[in-house]
Amino acid sequence: MPEKLTAEKVLCYIVRDGRLLVFRHADHSYEEVGIQVPAGSVRPGETPEAAALREAREETGLHGFTVVRKLGETEYDISPYRFEVQHRHVFHLEPAEPTAERWTSQEDHNGEREPTRFECFWIPLETAHILQSGQGALIGRLFD
Repeated sequence: MPEKLTAEKVLCYIVRDGRLLVFRHADHSYEEVGIQVPAGSVRPGETPEAAALREAREETGLHGFTVVRKLGETEYDISPYRFEVQHRHVFHLEPAEPTAERWTSQEDHNGEREPTRFECFWIPLETAHILQSGQGALIGRLFD
């Protein structure tokens, strides 16, 4: 069995009017990737808060976000998809601009690989238990 690496990650709970911003990968089925929140890696020299704001922009196509607060940290073993334990910094963000109910966005990866296409939409916070790969683990802290 391969050795598991630990990866520094961020998760973004973007909330407006009691609803959570989520997405699905437009080029993959729900069975493969499920419903997710904006998330990604903390780059070397980057703070988790800066990584959260960057990932929110890259994956939603929106630009103005406010960090409400850090909700905490959690770990998730994503094996066997990748033999990796994710140390996740979870942030509550609010969008600063109006949004549609549903829209498409694209992360370009600086031209290093094919763009990733997303379909973004809002769900009631009460249904956030449907998030894949343990992403909903700290949703309850939004109500603390």
